[in-house]
Amino acid sequence: MKKHADLLYREKRIYAGGIIEMVVWRVPDPVPPSEHPFKYRLVFVQDRKRVVGYDNERGKGDHRHVGKTEMPYAFVDENQLLEDFWQDVMEATK
Repeated sequence: MKKHADLLYREKRIYAGGIIEMVVWRVPDPVPPSEHPFKYRLVFVQDRKRVVGYDNERGKGDHRHVGKTEMPYAFVDENQLLEDFWQDVMEATK
């Protein structure tokens, strides 16, 4: 039997003149090199440019983008992920 991902959270909204899209899945196996059972992509786009983004793509693991800077992200849990993302969005729109 094939394992599948369960959608935990999906939201798309207009915010601060841009668009926010957040999607979080629980996956049967971690996405390497991440060690937790979540796959996610969170992004805030303004003027067709990514302002803030969080994701954990295969081979890169958990990381975030703020402006043109990419840095590792220390994933704790899905609630903290959403809090951290919103904190970066708030900072970017001050």
